[in-house]
Amino acid sequence: MIDRALPLVELHRHLDGSIRLQTILELAEQHGIRLPATTVEGLAPFVHVDESAPGLMAFLDRFEHMTAVLVDVDACRRVAYENVEDARSEGIDYIELRYSPWFMAKSHGMNPHEVMEACADGVRAAERDTGVRANIIGILSRTYGVETCTKELDAILAHRDHIVAVDLAGDELGYPAGLFKTHFKRVRDAGLRVTIHAGEADGPQSVWEAIRDLGAERIGHGFRAIEDTTLVDYLVAQGIGLEVCPTSNLHTSTVKNYASHPVRRLADRGVKFCLNTDDPGISAIDISHEYDVAAAAVGLTLEQVHQSQRDALDMAFLSAGEKSDLQLKVAKRASL
Repeated sequence: MIDRALPLVELHRHLDGSIRLQTILELAEQHGIRLPATTVEGLAPFVHVDESAPGLMAFLDRFEHMTAVLVDVDACRRVAYENVEDARSEGIDYIELRYSPWFMAKSHGMNPHEVMEACADGVRAAERDTGVRANIIGILSRTYGVETCTKELDAILAHRDHIVAVDLAGDELGYPAGLFKTHFKRVRDAGLRVTIHAGEADGPQSVWEAIRDLGAERIGHGFRAIEDTTLVDYLVAQGIGLEVCPTSNLHTSTVKNYASHPVRRLADRGVKFCLNTDDPGISAIDISHEYDVAAAAVGLTLEQVHQSQRDALDMAFLSAGEKSDLQLKVAKRASL
């Protein structure tokens, strides 16, 4: 269902949730890390999750073997580089990769500043080598609390030249957006854009707080906005788009099945949205799966799917000139 005459854009993919199984095996062998299996086929059930074993905790547990191999800056740089390579193999023209330097650093006691630098190096090198346009979003992991997020933000802002935006992810219910007002004032004062995970585990009030308290320009997930008509109208009026990840929502049990996902109703109301993989290394999907399988399963029409591609480019943290250049590049490719 992808319209190849339009840029293929992904805006919500976690770099640390997109690690190849082969890379996990190789890094584990290199650093003497024990894994539950020594082959790709054997390791897959311990990293991948599907509809047969859904649930938020089952989903989060799958990160264990990914972060276990993030031993040093070289491992972080490699994973970042391969993320962009994988985007190219999926036919993606522009991708925004996000990561939490604290989350990636903690398993082996790395410095979050080193993680920021290493991942940025990997992304930029791969961008040059592959021709895929890529940008970076730094994540504050709210689950670690306000104080730790202050330190994490220090590391992110120290590398502000490498990133375009900051996100707030983690325990949405336990750590509401209002706790992080000061953090995101610093983000906005630094001239960076804001996207916030909200309206997934918690209800529409979480989306309101992300917008009003933190200045969110986009919302990660956000599908529970459907529960508040006033909020839906506000999203439409303000042009605030949703980064929708249907398969991930299924795997975390935040929706019961594809058919019950609210994105079709939100699209019918005129809410901007784009389709994304979230953590493809865990969900065992690529971006084509969301367009060819998930989109149909949630009930999107072909026109809504193609509109989501246009919305994705509109929502991207790129300048008007950069968006025009991307459109021109795709148009030239289509004419060949």
